[in-house]
Amino acid sequence: MKYDVLTIGHISLDYNIDYLDHQIVEIGGAVIYSSASAYALGHKVGVVTKLAEADKDRLEALVIPKEDVFSSYCEHSASIRNKYFTADKERRACTCLSQAESFTMDDIPTCGAEIYHFAGLIYGDFDGELIKALSKKGKVAVDVQATLRHADMQDNGRMYFEDWAEKKELLPYIDFLKTDAAEAEILTGTSDRKEAAKILYGWGAKEICITHNTEVLAYDGVNFYTCPIKARNLSGRSGRGDTTFAAYITERLHNDIPNSLLWATATVSLKMEAPGALKAKRTDIQEYINNFYKEELL
Repeated sequence: MKYDVLTIGHISLDYNIDYLDHQIVEIGGAVIYSSASAYALGHKVGVVTKLAEADKDRLEALVIPKEDVFSSYCEHSASIRNKYFTADKERRACTCLSQAESFTMDDIPTCGAEIYHFAGLIYGDFDGELIKALSKKGKVAVDVQATLRHADMQDNGRMYFEDWAEKKELLPYIDFLKTDAAEAEILTGTSDRKEAAKILYGWGAKEICITHNTEVLAYDGVNFYTCPIKARNLSGRSGRGDTTFAAYITERLHNDIPNSLLWATATVSLKMEAPGALKAKRTDIQEYINNFYKEELL
């Protein structure tokens, strides 16, 4: 059975502390939010993940059918502490409490996929050779978080961002590249999102998606497209970029960029109104579009 998307990433036990020092402990990770988003839209989704056997109950946080989860055991599971400094959760400090084992080709099922989505958490979750290998089997989608975000385990797991040394070598293998505004600036040196998208395209990425707290931008080397985020509250802010990107890339299998962007922003807007991974159907998202994206439908 071939999947529309095979999402590769670790499930993390997250300690999220808001600006008022209220702590919520929850199962998270890009793979949780991404797979839920694509599945809600009706796409065939598979997940590849690794975790310690003692933490196998974390798999219950995935909303996709169990038969579509390809999990294996390793010594440590992923765990991250996020301390937010503002009510909108745009500023935070992250600490790696534990990093899971890297993914290799041995972890990838032979069933195949239209898109291989790298939904990593920390630098080292996967390497360039895996990106190259999977680019020969299908389209490759990469969230740059796990190419820029490092963990210094000699400094109590302090996490920091630094530029991706292999970017010019590996971007030509990537069909869909996702960054947020801050990550785009780290990669390109400019805070202008459109200019950053142009630079990333020039380095080889075929389609760029840049998320921002107000809108999502897509660029295909010819045109820029944007669509606003219209969430009515931020109670489900965690996983914003993951939800957006997974919705976008899977819609792009059968849709043009403007409509894919519309479905992606509506999907993430709905998700952000409730904590946790999105649990919805395509009809729910269609209703959200009908109610809140009337101007975009004109």
